[in-house]
Amino acid sequence: MFGRGKKAEAEKTEAPTALKEAVREARIEAAERSGVVVDLRDAEVARLELLNEALDPLFKDVPANVELFDRGLSRGDVPRLWIDVIAHIEMGRDKRQYRFVQDTRYGRAVLAESYEVRDIVQAITDYVARRLVERERALADDTPFGQATAQKMLKHEQRRGRLRAIRTFIYGVIIGVGALFVLAMLNTPHP
Repeated sequence: MFGRGKKAEAEKTEAPTALKEAVREARIEAAERSGVVVDLRDAEVARLELLNEALDPLFKDVPANVELFDRGLSRGDVPRLWIDVIAHIEMGRDKRQYRFVQDTRYGRAVLAESYEVRDIVQAITDYVARRLVERERALADDTPFGQATAQKMLKHEQRRGRLRAIRTFIYGVIIGVGALFVLAMLNTPHP
């Protein structure tokens, strides 16, 4: 009972066990790996920044009144270069390949993949051009918002009014013929 305190102190000063040594080594390896992961993430961000600089001439040509595109670099777990709210560029598995991705209602669609910046810039140029044409087509519709609905409702009411008038006429004819038949029956002599 009295000797246990000395025995515990002796165990603390002894050399670490094999398990403690293995855990220590595993922690050192994990720290080294996390350093490599941080370096890879920094390399991804650097590549995306280069691509972002290569896109500057393209976005200078986009008219100032067009607010479709909001280019920016996000530095999360997966660094991304955003073109607009549904399209972005991320790095492939090997961290050297650019992957141009668009979010759709059915999931992500890969629009382009390449190791070359100029190929991705061309794919983004085509994408921006398509988005600008879609915007022009949407703006080409000359009926203001809400007015088309009001016109449709007016036409619908006119159609209902015509149908109501026709229905009333037909009921009137049926009632008139019925009344004439009843009068004819009442005015005929009975034998």
